[in-house]
Amino acid sequence: MSTRQFGEKVQRREDPRLLTGNGRYLDDLGRGALQAAFVRSPHAHARVVDVDIDDAWEVDGVEAIYTWDDLTGRVAEPLPVLIPHPALTHPRVGYCLAKDEVNHVGEAVVMVVARDRYVAEDAASRIRVRYEALPVVVGIDNARAAAQLVHDDVPDNVSAHLLQEVGDVEAAMAAAPHRLTLELEIERSACMPMEGKGVLARWDADEQSLRLYSSTQTSTGVRAAVAAKLGMPLAKVECIAPDVGGGFGVKIMHPWPEEVLVPWAARNLGRDVKWTEDRREHFVSSAHERGQVQEVEVGFDDEGRLLALDVRFWHDNGAYTPYGIIVPIITATQLLGPYKPGAYRVEFWSLYTNTVLVTPYRGAGRPQGCYAMERTMDAIAAQLGLDRTEVRSRNFIQPDEMPYDHGLMFQDGRPLRYDSGDFPASLAKLKALVGWDDFAAYRREAEAAGRRVGLGIGCYVEGTGVGPYEGGHVHVETSGRVNVATGLTTQGQGHQTILAQIVADELGVRIEDVHVTTGDTRRMAYAVGTFASRGAVMSGNAVMLAARVVRTKALRIAADALEVSPDDLQVEDGVISVKGTPDGPRIDLSTVAVMSNPLRYAFDASAQAATQFAGTFDPDKPPVADDDEPGLEGQDFYSPTQATFANGMHAAVVETDPVTAEIRILRYCVVHDCGVMVNPMIVEGQVHGGVAQGVGGALYERMAYDESGQLLNASFMDFLIPYASEVPFVETDHLETPSPLNPLGIKGAGEAGTIPVTAVIASAIEDAEGFPIRSMPISPSELWELRQRHARSTTTPDPVPAQEGSR
Repeated sequence: MSTRQFGEKVQRREDPRLLTGNGRYLDDLGRGALQAAFVRSPHAHARVVDVDIDDAWEVDGVEAIYTWDDLTGRVAEPLPVLIPHPALTHPRVGYCLAKDEVNHVGEAVVMVVARDRYVAEDAASRIRVRYEALPVVVGIDNARAAAQLVHDDVPDNVSAHLLQEVGDVEAAMAAAPHRLTLELEIERSACMPMEGKGVLARWDADEQSLRLYSSTQTSTGVRAAVAAKLGMPLAKVECIAPDVGGGFGVKIMHPWPEEVLVPWAARNLGRDVKWTEDRREHFVSSAHERGQVQEVEVGFDDEGRLLALDVRFWHDNGAYTPYGIIVPIITATQLLGPYKPGAYRVEFWSLYTNTVLVTPYRGAGRPQGCYAMERTMDAIAAQLGLDRTEVRSRNFIQPDEMPYDHGLMFQDGRPLRYDSGDFPASLAKLKALVGWDDFAAYRREAEAAGRRVGLGIGCYVEGTGVGPYEGGHVHVETSGRVNVATGLTTQGQGHQTILAQIVADELGVRIEDVHVTTGDTRRMAYAVGTFASRGAVMSGNAVMLAARVVRTKALRIAADALEVSPDDLQVEDGVISVKGTPDGPRIDLSTVAVMSNPLRYAFDASAQAATQFAGTFDPDKPPVADDDEPGLEGQDFYSPTQATFANGMHAAVVETDPVTAEIRILRYCVVHDCGVMVNPMIVEGQVHGGVAQGVGGALYERMAYDESGQLLNASFMDFLIPYASEVPFVETDHLETPSPLNPLGIKGAGEAGTIPVTAVIASAIEDAEGFPIRSMPISPSELWELRQRHARSTTTPDPVPAQEGSR
């Protein structure tokens, strides 16, 4: 009997290679390649008046220097808007190299190619660019005021404006017994993968073909973009994602200017060319996320049930909008979480600023939305003097109401319709896990010891597994080795393990015999990419369907050889046998692979069984039937009608120092529902990693710009990332409500750990301190200042600032 792999805590198969230093990351490739460096703008907004490159040519080893004037064809045109949207009325994108104007510090102006990076950097330091400074717009308040414009032809700095409404909000709000208004803010942050962006290009002059290696989350997307920009046939471009040291969303953006310029230079020079991003470049030229200002008005009854919800928010999209308005659309729709909002209206404005562009970062708009909704839930509970979990419970969508259609349009252009979930059961699990009902006693003990503690909670729903599709290819070799390929890229999620588990079960082979390749357009030309917690949902179902094709063919061939019906056969440990007959006829899957490919030449002993004189074929039939193909392999694609919706709930216990205002997380508890789990250990790893990033976003990580658009903390000396000492042990429990939308019943898990953390920590600090928290992230100095303001407000009748309370 084969051991079933699906649902088991199988050890990650990638780890031995990666942990012993045998990974192959972008910077491990291209020994001997020419290397590129960039001159980047020191100004947030300026005209490029003149570029003097003469001194740079004096550096020995320089091969090429390019400005925008040197670019040709479509390479000189603006970069694409990847995701157009009707509400994106004023999309603006940059060029591969700045044409006439720079719009943020770090924008590339000149590219230098030299024999190595050191020479390229030396030459770049000699290039003199003369700028004419222009007015700078930094921050949402300045963008809204529109006293200055980022782009002269974009009125009011508004790139996009979108309104969605369900029900009559004004009437419902007017009739509500209680109303609250909250002003909220989440500051700008960014992801920091261990490995920054990077690209290596190899030009084959004889074949007129290009091989591209990129540290990307979408090898097929980069391939298509580069082919289009370079005017090349798609068939002449290959793109491979090697081991990628973290993506977190920043590498789903494509093409980055460097992904176009490096292969363009490789073709021009006839040499391999490589570029890898340094940390300073990552801070000032890769994407950021999170920054929003939110206004929430809510109407509710005496029981805390929502009657009307009216949300307006302003989103900082940075200098350009190449990724469209996916992030604010997700905020607007995922804000609702597990609740029925009554009448709902949400309106947002996406604004230009002279800062680095904004694209998805793990959570992708959901942390902002969750923060708005959960702060609102806590405010309702405080207003009515109710338990915070009770207010949430009274507003939950119930299991028997699934599927639940909110009447909104989600980020994939399809309805926001929840497929499954049991929110009351999840809440019961969370309360038990954290000891919610016993916390009052714990607080009294802490206070008696001079300690200040608080308990916070946050609930969320996460759209996962968005389309349009992913594919899978499965090939059984005559050795019994099973090769699996999917175009999905991997940045450390464990795809090689979970996809092998799925295929091993479907084919009835040992997991050791299954070998998975991801992110290589030579193996799978049609794919979308890794983002939005879609790996297991999309590629998992695709490889399952492909394996099912192979299994059906294998059983058909074996049935002919064994002279039985395919329905009577089973596959276990790579052996096909007749069900219920342990001593009956058997045939190895590897032998079936041999028989599936009629041969003229016997290249080894096993191949002899497939040659024309082996006597294994019917002489009255063609060796390969009209409706068949040689080989034991199959390909299939999975394309869903809509996203699946995972969900979960987090709770945290924090301690705030009464003197220093330092914040320490004492406990962190997670209940998560991603449908059927392929590998519970990998799911927990995803949750733990997500919580770590969420803690960073709640307490440490922020991009600090000054009024001139200079990023003040563009290094790890000043941009704080939590160490292991700051990340709490994560206690987890799981609920499995299978998705009815896909054969495996799975939902995504990649971003779940991150989404509610900011809301949860804000809730816990508020519970500890006794005054509202309305802006995140929060530092000890900011908490100390809030304490002083709160103390003054309780002794004087001065107005409460928006930071401190609801209006």
